[in-house]
Amino acid sequence: MEQLDLYKLVNENAYPGRGIVLGLAPSGKKALIAYFIMGRSANSRNRVFDPVPEIGGIRTLAADPAKLEDPSLIIYNPVRTVANAHIVTNGDQTDTVYEFMARGERFEDALRTRTFEPDGPNWTPRISGLVELEEAGCSYRLSILKSADGNGESCRRYFFEYPIPVAGEGHFIHTYKCDGNPIPSFEGEPEKVALPEEAEELATRLWENLNGDNKVSLFVRAIDLATGETEDVIINKYDAVCDEE
Repeated sequence: MEQLDLYKLVNENAYPGRGIVLGLAPSGKKALIAYFIMGRSANSRNRVFDPVPEIGGIRTLAADPAKLEDPSLIIYNPVRTVANAHIVTNGDQTDTVYEFMARGERFEDALRTRTFEPDGPNWTPRISGLVELEEAGCSYRLSILKSADGNGESCRRYFFEYPIPVAGEGHFIHTYKCDGNPIPSFEGEPEKVALPEEAEELATRLWENLNGDNKVSLFVRAIDLATGETEDVIINKYDAVCDEE
């Protein structure tokens, strides 16, 4: 598979929706995770990423709680950690994966209990990723749960495993192929992309290339494979409005 330019991919696509990138830094010493959200509606755009140390990850919050309409598909925990594993998804299936893995069950088993989002006619896919630290380094997995070519009665589940990551390389999966009405779902294998060494560079360049009108929030994590220590970068387009009691 051809290695692609991640920044060019997002720059040339006005609406990839929500996206996950997993991979290995060029040194081979760090795993990298990126997750971004975009929005076309006011409700989808009214969000920020908020760090939650207790879950080892982040949650989405309404930037302005007074303007929040339907929270069901936009408020969730995108990133959680369990033991030596880092979970990232575009919905509340993060918690499903966490619960399964916390009792010793598998990433795939958790996702086989879920389906795409109930937002017809788009039937937004559920995309999920997992990075597991191991003695020899790490491995990662990606998944997409999508409708059968827009058929809301039929779910297709796809799983991709990367047991021996290649230094400097990652894989990118996103909910939508491009903008449209209804919005066409992502097709094919996750795209192979080149990755930089540092979390800050990945976050800065990815954010700069996401569509300025539609981008909402971005999270990047670097995981030191020797120590398990993490470095997180969060970029929000909108400032959170605090509720006053």
